Order: sequence, then C-alpha cells, then structure tokens
Amino acid sequence: MDSSKTTLTTHSDVIARRHCWTKALRLGVAAAFTWAGAFAQAASQAPVTAENGMVVSAQTLATQVGVNVLKRGGNAFDAAVAVGYALAVVYPAAGNLGGGGFMTAQLADGRKTFLDFREKAPLAATPDMYLDKSGNLIPGLSTRGHLAVGVPGTVAGLERAREQYGTMKRSALVAPAIALAERGFALQQGDIDMLATATADFSSDPASAAVFLNKGEAFAVGQKLVQKDLAKTLKAISRHGVDGFYKGPVGNAIVASNQAGGGLITQADLDQYKARELLPIECSYRGYRVISAPPPSSGGVVLCEMLNILEGYPLKSLGFRSAQGVHYQIEAMRHAYVDRNSQLGDPDFVKNPVERLIDKRYADKIRSTIDPARAGVSKDLRNGVAPHEGSNTTHYSILDQWGNAVSVTYTLNDWFGAKVMAAGTGVLLNNEMDDFTSKSGEPNMYGLIQGEANAIAPAKRPLSSMSPTIVSRDGRPVLVVGTPGGSRIITTVLHSILNLVDYGMDVQEAVDAPRFHQQWMPDVTNVEPFALSPDTRKILVDMGHEFGEAQPANHLAAILVGAPTLGGRPVGANRFYGANDPRRNTGLALGY
Repeated sequence: MDSSKTTLTTHSDVIARRHCWTKALRLGVAAAFTWAGAFAQAASQAPVTAENGMVVSAQTLATQVGVNVLKRGGNAFDAAVAVGYALAVVYPAAGNLGGGGFMTAQLADGRKTFLDFREKAPLAATPDMYLDKSGNLIPGLSTRGHLAVGVPGTVAGLERAREQYGTMKRSALVAPAIALAERGFALQQGDIDMLATATADFSSDPASAAVFLNKGEAFAVGQKLVQKDLAKTLKAISRHGVDGFYKGPVGNAIVASNQAGGGLITQADLDQYKARELLPIECSYRGYRVISAPPPSSGGVVLCEMLNILEGYPLKSLGFRSAQGVHYQIEAMRHAYVDRNSQLGDPDFVKNPVERLIDKRYADKIRSTIDPARAGVSKDLRNGVAPHEGSNTTHYSILDQWGNAVSVTYTLNDWFGAKVMAAGTGVLLNNEMDDFTSKSGEPNMYGLIQGEANAIAPAKRPLSSMSPTIVSRDGRPVLVVGTPGGSRIITTVLHSILNLVDYGMDVQEAVDAPRFHQQWMPDVTNVEPFALSPDTRKILVDMGHEFGEAQPANHLAAILVGAPTLGGRPVGANRFYGANDPRRNTGLALGY
C-alpha cells in the first residue's frame, strides 16, 4: 500500500470525524450509557506510541505491571501472565482467578497458537439443572449464587502459558499482584463506578462484603482496597503453581464454600481441570490474515464468516456509516449469529462445522440471499433454512520487542461473576454456567437464544463470544485486538478491523468510533449514540431495520504495529501504537 497516498486521502476525513465526534460528545453522550461515567471521551487522541513494546489493559496499574515485565526483559507471554494476575486484584469485576478465558498468540518465529482455559461444567451438572418441575427456567439460578459457578480455569491457563512460552519465574510474575493485594491500592473514579454496580450484591455475601465494602458502606475515591485473603491465595500460587490453587487450602476452601452455598463443585472437578492448546481460527480479509479464537469460542468463526460476507461489498467506496454499508454489515451480523447460536459448541462434545462456516463459498451463498434494499427478517432465518444448514469480561493486548503478539480475553461472565466469593480465599467466582443453553429457545443474560450443541453436560465448556484476535500481513502481526462485552464482543472486533482496513482510521479512532450490534435474536440492532445520522437512520428504518438503545459499553484494547494507520507512516522511531477505549473511564495504553 502506498503510505503517502493513504495519508493524503484520509487526512480530511480524519479532521471531519474528530470534529463530529467532539461536537457529539459535548452534547452529552455519556448520559446515554448505563455505566456511570462511561464514554466521557473528547475528540480522539493520538495513539500512544512506543519503540520496544506495548500493553493495553482495562486497568492502569495492571498495564504498568505488564510494561515493567517487558522492561525487565520478559516477553509478551511473561507480561500477559503478570497482567492476568494483577487484574485479578485491581479489576475484580472481570479480572479473575475464579473464572476462565482464552489466549490467541503469534510467536516471533511465526507460529500461531490458542490456549483454552474456559471454565467447565461440574461433573454433577445436568441439562435441566436450572429448570423447575414444569420445565420452566428458574430466574436467577444460572446467574447468581454458587450453583451458577463453573470450574475455574484462569490459573491453569496462565500457568500453561508461562511454562510453555514464558521466560521468567512464576514468583517474579505473581509478585506485583501479591503486593497490590496485600498493601492495597488507591481507588480511582473508574474503580468506584465499577464497584458501585454490585454494592447490593456484596451486602448479600458476607465474604464479598468483608472485602468490597468499607465497614458496610461503599468505598469512595482515594480510599484503599486491601485484599489480604487474595494475597494469601496468590502466594500459594506463587509457591506451588496450579496445585496452590486447585489443591491444598485454597482448593479445599473453594469446594467447601461452593457446596455450602448449594453448588456442585467437588475436589474431583478441580483435579480434572486442564487448560488445552488448540489451533486458532484463520481467514483472510482484503490481503490481511485474521487469527482468532476457535470453539468453544464462537468468536473466530463468526468474525471470519462476517468478514467473508463483507469482503464481497465495496465498503470503502460506499463510505463510513453510509446507509448501504451499514445495511450490509447488519445483514452479515444477522446471518453469522444464526450459525453461532445453532451450530457451535465445545469440540469435545459436538462436531463444529468450522471449515464450512468460514469457507468463502459459503459467504457467497449468504450474500446471494441478502436483499440490498430490504432488511432481513430474523425469524425467517434459522438452522435448516437455506443457506443455513441443520449452533463481562476483560481483555488485554501485548506486543514485545521480538515480535511476540498475545491477545487475552478472560472473564467471570457477568460483572463480579456469580456475586459470591470462596470464603477465606479472596477469590470471586464466575457465573459461567449461564453461557450454556439452559433451555432451548430461551435467552441467556446476553439475550442469546442458543441450541442443543451448547446444552449443559458434565465437564463441558460453555460456548463463548470471546474473540482475542491478531491480524497479520506478510506473516507479521500488524494488529492485536480484543474486548469484553458478551455477545457484542465479536461485532466490536469486527468494527475495529473494518475501521482500520476499509475506512483508513488510525487505531485510536478505530477504537473510539461509535458502534452498532445485531445478533439475529432479538430482531433489533443496538446502536450507540451518534453512530448513525438521523438521515441514515431513516433510510435504514424505511428498509425495514429496527433499532434499539445502546447496551453497556465495551472496553476495546488495540495495538497497531508499524504506524498509527495500516500502511501509514511511522512516528519517529516508534513501532507500536496503542489505543485504550475511553468508554469505561478505566485502563491504559503504555509502552516503552
């Protein structure tokens, strides 16, 4: 790509976009989000630059921990492990030891891999465990309390990454998290906003209240959050690795607490848990290679399916947020989520038709059914109807000086998971069982209506939308990206790629740009404020599209390699360009 031509053709658009978004945000976009204080951004800032390495995470202190590891000679995997442990302390709504997640990586030598440390259903789990005698879902049973908890995988995953690809000792990587837990850290406004979402829930769980409430009251800005029990758990991990978490006092406490609260986890569940290494999903888009998460994540499959569909449309010439371009993107989302919700599941339990779903010929068939002038009708699109055959979280991105790229998304599912803590451990527990199909045809907490491929079974991993992604060109990483957001994760990553590849934005603009999301059911497209002009919205409504309000904000973390824009010119000697999403008023992009 001709970098000088790219600069000339996008400069005026950049200025126009920044002016538009500045004006929009002055009108009060923050009020449109349910997260207190979210999205209080001004015009897009320039991306953060660095020569030797970059970390972007949802919490400032965790980002600093990762950069310090890179400065000490650690590689991207070392930094990822240290950030993972640190986020468990400083970002307790989603950072975790009691949850699970995924890591997509491309090594400096070109190898690509994927680590799956997703939670598992307990061995005693049954398909109807959240139904009453009449076969109806019992509200809240799969989302709150100890019965909602899946077997945690985070510690097994971080240790697998360190042992397989890291270079530093475990003790050195866990030490910063221990210090933050033991000595405490001063809470900023973003931390307070996060804790405020669960104040009432903490009051209902004595173990959580003892940590996350200050003498029974909510914390205030500037006060310290100290987590002594969590520090002890981290010390056990530092000394004994996975055995320090899954066995001994910590493992015993997790089992005892879970069973006392009506959960199903036993020591046998903890003993049988293992992280696993899989091949990532790969596809191409306009000359770039996209590397993302395979099942039990739906992320890579759905992302590639959408990109394959959209590659057949001239998005760049149609223009950013043109009615026609938005129409095609919504329809690509709609069709891909039909497949996500009906055909995908844990590969140990179901056969995922991955090759067919990410085949460009399949995308051609879908494109042939998309009416360029009319919105699709979701209820008419389903498994078995041609062309479809008869399936909260946090993210961080890291690049090191040698070219290792690591993209990690891990989660407790909802904010603060099941809203319960394993007493005496400081470990918040996930509510990941809600990601299974508790009952076919019934939505989960993210509104996803899923099929039998994702039914509950003992030791099965639930389907996920987490999409830690790396984009490469000529065999080298050019983008590391990912986000939390439940079912909206995949479409948010899609927007970031389209904004960079098709619309020529710099990486911070690509992160900041307002988004929209369609997931097949319900048949409504959720739209952030100022994503569509009134004129564009009217055209789309006349085409049959139905729009809903914005959902809670994601936190996209992205790093671009080489220049602020794809194919652009570097700034001085800088190789890395980081973008932290301002929507949640937390996080930091930092390099050295």
